[in-house]
Parts: sequence; structure tokens; C-alpha cells
Amino acid sequence: MSVPLGSRWPHVEALRHRLTTCRSVRESRMVTLAEVAHHAGVSASTVSYVLSGKRSISASTKDRVEQSIRELGYHPNAGARALASSRSNIIALMVPLRTDMYVPVMMEIAIAVATTARTHGYDVLLLTGEEGPEAVRRIEGSALADAMILMDVELHDERLVLIRETDRPAVLIGLPADPTGLTCVDLDFVATGAQCVEHLSELGHREIAVIGEAPAVYERHTGFAERTLDGLRVRARELGVRVLHRPCEGTYDTLASTLARIFDERPGTTGFVVQNESAVEPLLSLLRQQGRAIPEDVSVVAICPDQVATQASVRLTSVAIPAQEMGRQAVERVVAKLRGRVVDEVALLAPQLTVRASSGPAPA
Repeated sequence: MSVPLGSRWPHVEALRHRLTTCRSVRESRMVTLAEVAHHAGVSASTVSYVLSGKRSISASTKDRVEQSIRELGYHPNAGARALASSRSNIIALMVPLRTDMYVPVMMEIAIAVATTARTHGYDVLLLTGEEGPEAVRRIEGSALADAMILMDVELHDERLVLIRETDRPAVLIGLPADPTGLTCVDLDFVATGAQCVEHLSELGHREIAVIGEAPAVYERHTGFAERTLDGLRVRARELGVRVLHRPCEGTYDTLASTLARIFDERPGTTGFVVQNESAVEPLLSLLRQQGRAIPEDVSVVAICPDQVATQASVRLTSVAIPAQEMGRQAVERVVAKLRGRVVDEVALLAPQLTVRASSGPAPA
């Protein structure tokens, strides 16, 4: 799911720049309630009680908090008032916008979260920075939101320690290595990888290459990418299929180099699994240039949105990314938690493979 933001999606890059600039200006002028609490050596709730007067606070503690407020130049904002009234009717959505991720899918999930939240009377606070645990601390300390939804989940995500410690409801769109005590919604990427191999194996393909995400995605141990590989490799071993995995930035030049390396190392490769939307068209173009017909000589299966699969120069056999359903279910679960209802810890959506024109029997 990688694409250079400034090339194919300049409007997204511009949006990200505006959001980042606004946040930088805001943070340079405004001090948060959490910062006041840290400066005064008290909890965020203590600062809130000093501001609201709802609870008796010792004179020395009150003086210390008020001194910190003066020194830091803090002005009570909506977040502080929300903490005093206990509810903000806002859900925080943490969606880091990285250049190695396919942003349209991330935004489709975010839109689904926002529209579903409105049906329940909630607004969405979008946090796009790569702040990691600090973003969780800001939400927890300032009471800006009643609940949190986290995206771009890594197998060993640093945010999860704080999520497990907080009483604030949270849902992950993604699956970490250890989901114990967490509520998660995701496509079953292990089953997705297995399904791609099964389809190619049934067509007689014994040598398969995986065009993966950008290297940085695997370096971060991003859950969806790692789980796809796990499912694909395990099923391939069971079926006696050889697999070669190569991460790729997805540009034409990097894909040309990656493809040449694949055929040099495994000249018998007849099947491709692509988990990188921006690599789809370069791959199809390069295969045509090499005189390899699709699907007569090579078959291609993609893990991508249906729109990418159906609008490619060859209609792709694919497993769809159910972005809207993932966003909807995440909101339904976080709202249920806000209302005190028990929800399933992990909800994995079953993959659906649609056969189109890009896959066929392996050549004799």
C-alpha cells in the first residue's frame, strides 16, 4: 500500500502539509492541560478539578497548579471543559500519513469512521502525525476525546502499552502480535495470503513471486504486511509451492530492478502476488515489454481495493481491502464500549478473492 504522496496524490500532500502546519502553529501557541499537569507534578484530573472547582484540592497543590498555569501561559480550552463535564462526544482517530503507505485506502477508512461516528452523535478528531505513544498521552491527558481508534498498527506497537493502561475505550484497525486485552478489527491477512497461494497453486503455478510493500513497511513490522507473508508462506509450504518475496517502493524504476532480480533468481516464476497498489501498473507494463502475456505466460493476483483491480490495464484477480467495513465496525465497537457493552476482542473479516482476467493455468 505505498505511493509517493507528492506524485500521484498531490492534493493529499497539500492536505497533509496544511494539517501539519496548522498543528505546528497551534502547538507553538497553546499549552495543553497534560503539560500543565506534568509541570506541576500532578495528574491531569487534578488540574481539571482546580479549573472546575468540582472537588476540594489542598491549598498547596492548588497554588502549585495555578503557578504552572501562569508560567506556561495555559488557557482553558475545549479539551479542559470536556474533562470537567466528563464527555466531549468526540472520537480520536490516529492515522499517521506516511509516504510509504497507500493513502487512498487510509482515507477511505477514515471517511467511513467519520460518517459512522456521526450516526451515533460523535465527531472525529483526526490525528495525522507520526507521534506514536505521545498522541495517546495527549488524548488521555487532555480529555479531548471520549475514545480512540488507532490505525497503521505494528506487530509490537509502542502505543499499546498505554492503551492497555487507560480506561478510555479504544479500538485498533489492525492486529498486533499479542491482541490480549485489546479490541481489534482487521481483514484476516493471514487467510488472505493463504488464499492467494491456493488460487495460483490450483492453476498449476509452482514458482510464485511476491511484490511487497516498501521496505520501510516491513522494517516497522506493520501488521497487515507481516501477516500476509506469514499466511502466504505457510500455505505455500503445505502445497509445495516455492515463494520469493521482494519489497518494492512501487515506482517504475524500482520495480524494473526488482522484476529483473526475480527472473534472474527464479527464471521459472509464473505467478505473482502483488501487495502494493502503486506497483500494479508498472508490473503489468514491464511484463508486456518483456513479451510475457497475461495470463498465458504469467498470472497476477493483487491484494488491493476493487477499484484498483478493475481499472488496471488488465482486470486483476484480487482480494479486496474492505476499507469501509473496517472503519464502520471499528466505530460500532468503540461506541458499544462507551455505552458499557461487552464486545468481541478480535474481529477478523474473511477475505474474498474475485477471479478476473489476470490469472490462468500455468504454462506447460
